[in-house]
Amino acid sequence: MLTELQTPYEKGNRNQTTTHAECIAFYEELARRFPNVLRFDVVGTSDAGIPIHAGVVTADGVFDRQEIKRAGRPVFFNNNGIHPGEPEGVDACMALVRDFCLDPQRLAALGRTVFLFVPLYNVDGSHNRANTSRVNQDGPEQFGFRGNARHLDLNRDFVKCDSLTAQVFNKLFTAWDPDVMVDTHTSNGADYTYTMTLIHTQADKLGGALGAFLRDDMLPALFADMEQRGWPMCPYVNPVKDCPDHGIAEFLETPRFSTGYAALHHTIGFMPETHMLKPFADRYESMRALVESALAFTVANADRIQVLRRAAKTEARAEWPVHWVMDEANPGKFRFKGYAAKYSPSRLGNYTRLSYDRNEPWERDIDYFNRFEADVTVRAPRAYVLPQAWREVAERLQWNGVKMERLTEDKLEAVQYYSVCGVTSRPNAYEGHMFHDDVQLEARCGTMQLKAGDWWIPLDQENARYAVETLEPQAHDSFFRWGFFNGVLEKKEAYSDYVFEDHAEELLRTEPELAAAFDKWKAANPDKLSDQTAVLDFIFLNCQRWAEPECRRYPVLSVF
Repeated sequence: MLTELQTPYEKGNRNQTTTHAECIAFYEELARRFPNVLRFDVVGTSDAGIPIHAGVVTADGVFDRQEIKRAGRPVFFNNNGIHPGEPEGVDACMALVRDFCLDPQRLAALGRTVFLFVPLYNVDGSHNRANTSRVNQDGPEQFGFRGNARHLDLNRDFVKCDSLTAQVFNKLFTAWDPDVMVDTHTSNGADYTYTMTLIHTQADKLGGALGAFLRDDMLPALFADMEQRGWPMCPYVNPVKDCPDHGIAEFLETPRFSTGYAALHHTIGFMPETHMLKPFADRYESMRALVESALAFTVANADRIQVLRRAAKTEARAEWPVHWVMDEANPGKFRFKGYAAKYSPSRLGNYTRLSYDRNEPWERDIDYFNRFEADVTVRAPRAYVLPQAWREVAERLQWNGVKMERLTEDKLEAVQYYSVCGVTSRPNAYEGHMFHDDVQLEARCGTMQLKAGDWWIPLDQENARYAVETLEPQAHDSFFRWGFFNGVLEKKEAYSDYVFEDHAEELLRTEPELAAAFDKWKAANPDKLSDQTAVLDFIFLNCQRWAEPECRRYPVLSVF
């Protein structure tokens, strides 16, 4: 191998990761020397004004996306460096792409498959370089930081898209529509023998024949292949209690995460999580093995994957699941290799601490909670109507390829709409938002005035799943939960208590439904009867005389 084509990791002591500048210069040099193998371009700009790059490798030198899509070629997508403090995927991808350039046999093995990659996604965080932010991690010597320039975790930003980086990703992902994605990470958590653990798109949530294929075919093949490659793998270690002894649960990766976002596009996604306490060199080698294993399976099974994805995209649905919960009653089993969990008095405080004894390894079957059930399902409308005022929502739908049409004239339409009965939000900010953990709705029907310019969103389209799981308020990561519609939760007019007290008595006499609701409220909340504001607020918010129709009415309408 030419010395100048070694990666910084290979040139160093196997405990060093590339800088952003070294990474980009390396790929630019490869693209210059091997123009028929690699196309490497800027695809956008981060919040800190730093270019974001993506690369394309093909065996036949065809890089034009439209030509590739017309030919129906499979696309494998490798995203790296979303958390720059977890960088082994960044270094492994550099070596893999270099080997495509230098090894004709390896390149030819791609066949028709396109290898799409982002070399370092969180470019902002990669420039915030130190060795102080990954408190439990063994190497490398220096690394980037998890947050971007706006202190956001980009692996929580795929739906809300607060960052310019996530907006670039949404557009890139939608344009290429990959069949399989691997997004590389390093774990936190328990101690155990494995170097590689794997989060995958939750198969029940992915659903249908595609989900069954992932569970029954692809995952067993990957686990077996990683064993043969010398890197035995286990599911991501997500203990149901304090340590793996009591069982582990599959990670329900909702659309805020990369693999959950990929599922909205019917893409099979993986988040390999190497174990933080293993040496960086081992994490690097196991990560490269995992990416190569997933790529080889994709190449060999691309036709079947594409058929299953097309079927999922075009399936006619009478209803849509939008929220899932773990099936606690029916765990599977996984043969796990762990270390003895030990409990001892802390020397720092008056509590018992957990530690793991590597001198006492064990191997046995543990409970593996890998089944999830839909607990919220909605009837499939013919279309949604998004009022044009909610432009931030319209933008995100467009970035994800959702087909939308502007109404050309005002019209009355029979619709279903949601009245928001209750919202419980997190007490503290979460990724820049006050996330709504609990959403209670009442579906109502009525005739609404639609305006010329409002968005008509038919569900007879391939990107229906993205629309449903972002526009249905009770979906895990709906735009409503992220606060895009918070304005409708507030009444815009108020009252003076000394005046409204008398009005309230009159309202209770003249509005029987209000009086009945108030009686129920009093019975359920006796502790609030001494709070004038609570009493008057209930009457004010629920009366018809001073109602604001838009208050607590979810703006997105369903047409059946």
